[in-house]
Amino acid sequence: MDLAVLWAFLIAFAVVAYVILDGFDLGTGILFPFLGRDESRDTAMNSVAPIWDGNETWLILGGGGLFAVFPLAYAIIMPALYAPIIAMLLALIFRGVAFEYRFKTVRGRWMWDVSFFVGSLTAAFCQGIALGALVQGIEVEGRAYAGGWFDWLTPFSLATGVAVVVGYALLGATWLVMKTEGDVHDIARRYAFALAVGTLGAIGGVSLWMPFLQPEFYSRWFASVPQFMTVAWVPVLLVVVAISLFQSLATGKHHRPFLSALALFVLCFVGLGINFYPNIIPPDVTIWQAAAPESSLIFLLVGASVLIPVILIYTGFAYWIFRGKVREGEGYH
Repeated sequence: MDLAVLWAFLIAFAVVAYVILDGFDLGTGILFPFLGRDESRDTAMNSVAPIWDGNETWLILGGGGLFAVFPLAYAIIMPALYAPIIAMLLALIFRGVAFEYRFKTVRGRWMWDVSFFVGSLTAAFCQGIALGALVQGIEVEGRAYAGGWFDWLTPFSLATGVAVVVGYALLGATWLVMKTEGDVHDIARRYAFALAVGTLGAIGGVSLWMPFLQPEFYSRWFASVPQFMTVAWVPVLLVVVAISLFQSLATGKHHRPFLSALALFVLCFVGLGINFYPNIIPPDVTIWQAAAPESSLIFLLVGASVLIPVILIYTGFAYWIFRGKVREGEGYH
């Protein structure tokens, strides 16, 4: 068994789990100012209040796993992305505080509404910038980051930042379609149509831009007709999922829009995986170069074999307990 590849899949799984789970509650925060009445905002926040902190467990697992399992990648990526990552963490702190304090005040509620919105928007945007900076490539000399302070700030990284904000807002809108009723449900459904168009446009734009960032990316998709046929199932499935999303919104489905939006994100990450493998940092640092010694990988795998199932069981249990619609005036505080 190739332990480095196994760990790469585990870290990728943690990142995808974080994005699709925390993505919808960040998206709920992004939509927060546009939900109308205070009661509607209360309902939206109550829909994510029981599970938002558990969703962020996957961020800790992904970041901690990268540090422990791929220390070279961690040592290169962090200096390259210090600014957006620190901004993201501060934003997550602000929105976390807003969760706890918004229901404790009336006069100062507007301040926590702003904190929830700005924290959600900033965290999503910074995650997109970090992703774009990683995709476009990080300058490495020897075993260290060799770029400048602002190499992460490029037109492509800004475009991916906007794309992630729009995509998270779509996840938030479809989550509210699934979890709420009445005014919030209707508002969220209207936003979901527009956000679905924006998300698919962003996916198309970024996907067409990416092959021209690295020669390896281009060769993975367009080197030859047989090569393209081996990966064509990803865009084909993307079209199928997009049709499912629009159809389910148009026909008034409650659960399928959210599941379709999640599937869009999963397919996008599969496409990223096709571009990246076997590199962990494009264009030069491979999984095996960045991996810790085999003895460390084995030791950490023993802990992960216990920890990851526990997290999955806890997450599934939490979602099961708080299943169903959140009605206005009811919720978890």
